[in-house]
Amino acid sequence: MSKRVMVVDDSRLVRVQLGDVLKGTDYEITAYCRSGEDAIAQYDEIKPDLVTMDIIMTGMDGLDASEIILKQHPEARIVMVSSLAYDDTYERAKAIGVKGFVDKPFHKEQLLKIFEQALG
Repeated sequence: MSKRVMVVDDSRLVRVQLGDVLKGTDYEITAYCRSGEDAIAQYDEIKPDLVTMDIIMTGMDGLDASEIILKQHPEARIVMVSSLAYDDTYERAKAIGVKGFVDKPFHKEQLLKIFEQALG
């Protein structure tokens, strides 16, 4: 049975790239959200196995959205997918309870490895 992934990113290009990378894997994208607010609103309905979360988006950023989702759903598995790779960003993501961090641009092997670790 495939694992359901919610992709949260305001970039159409990244959503397409993630879709291409996950084709033929055990992961199926079941929802796309363009903002943190949208992800929070849809999480209950979608109940994804894994969430990929961008950091910089219009409206609420991915760190704030992740914090809210994890407060409401401590079992949530969130992986940050971002080009914003600063030490303080990693530290905050870790403190919130995010399960992994993938730098953009990402590669299939790297992405799948982090997904496995997040779900393990």
